Amino acid sequence: MLEQLNRRILHFIHSSTGGGIVLAVAAVLAMLVSNSPLSEWYVKFLNFSGELRIGGDWLVLSKTLLHWVNDLWMAVFFFIIGLEIKREVLDGQLATRSQALLPAGAALGGMLVPALIYAAINFGQGDAMRGWAIPAATDIAFALGIVMLLGSRVPVSLKIFLTAVAVIDDLGAILIIAFFYTEQLSVTALLGAAGGLLLLFGLNRARVMAIGPYVMVGLVIWLFVYKSGIHATLAGVATALMIPISDGRGGSPLKTAEKVLHPWVAFTILPMFAFANAGVSLAGVTPATLLQSIPLGIAAGLLLGKAIGVFGASWLLMRFGGASLPTGASQAQFFGVCLLCGVGFTMSLFIGGLAFNGLGPDYETQVKLGVLCGSILSGVSGTLILLRSNKTSA
Repeated sequence: MLEQLNRRILHFIHSSTGGGIVLAVAAVLAMLVSNSPLSEWYVKFLNFSGELRIGGDWLVLSKTLLHWVNDLWMAVFFFIIGLEIKREVLDGQLATRSQALLPAGAALGGMLVPALIYAAINFGQGDAMRGWAIPAATDIAFALGIVMLLGSRVPVSLKIFLTAVAVIDDLGAILIIAFFYTEQLSVTALLGAAGGLLLLFGLNRARVMAIGPYVMVGLVIWLFVYKSGIHATLAGVATALMIPISDGRGGSPLKTAEKVLHPWVAFTILPMFAFANAGVSLAGVTPATLLQSIPLGIAAGLLLGKAIGVFGASWLLMRFGGASLPTGASQAQFFGVCLLCGVGFTMSLFIGGLAFNGLGPDYETQVKLGVLCGSILSGVSGTLILLRSNKTSA
């Protein structure tokens, strides 16, 4: 009995379903706490200050818990994303042109159309236009968690398609953060980061297979990137891309690192991010609040933009580009998965925090409302279509 329980716990920990469930619980808990008598405690908890000193007063980093989570902890999440991107491109679902064509086109459409919808709704609204990229992101943990919960109702080919789209989508989000949400650059710090990357490249070329040296240099790169003006989490991606994928003897340092870190990211880092960022007070929120240009643009971008962009780009590729519908999937099932791409939660909240950083709590509230509404509507709509299409086909 105990062995069986242990096996089930391990299966839950290493499954996409488990991570999605815990992430959802953390988000709901944040909403409940921020709208309860504990709301004051919640704010104090997020503003609790922690300090890191290196070499006495040589380097002092003093940040609130919220900023430590968003700047340092999320760098580990981006490290995992970098590992996934490298694995899929070199040895996975994006390794050949034919494999990459449909998800790459779908991901591009799924980033472009939501951004255009948001921009159209917020055109001429000043600072509101800074949030154009918020609905362009897909939350891989939530989206995959939903399709895994649906089990055999979703063909395996569609699960592979969704994974590939989400990975490319994450790459797009990383590029957006690097090019559009960086304001002031420190050339000296960037040169330091570049030196760290050269050292990592040297370790890779020297066939150093132990992960430790890469992590140590990666932390130094994180410090330089943090000081450079580029968001510090991108150091995680850069470090991951230097991890060797094969040791030449049948082992994979990259896959080992991914396997070891996955439970920590899925059950600690992402839930903590959700708990720290999803809490929004609903006091004074009315239907008119949801119809303000920012939350409306985000929700419409996620619900309509993602579905139109992913499905539309895929249709064009299938009609004119030689791509084909994933094996065993109906058009209705495919559209249901396209809707699930509108679950933007983690990355959308992250980009929203960068877009309106320093502009006040009103913007923060609008971003959270838009992301939560758009993600919930996309998740529910996609799930209902998948369930309905399964009954019809049966």
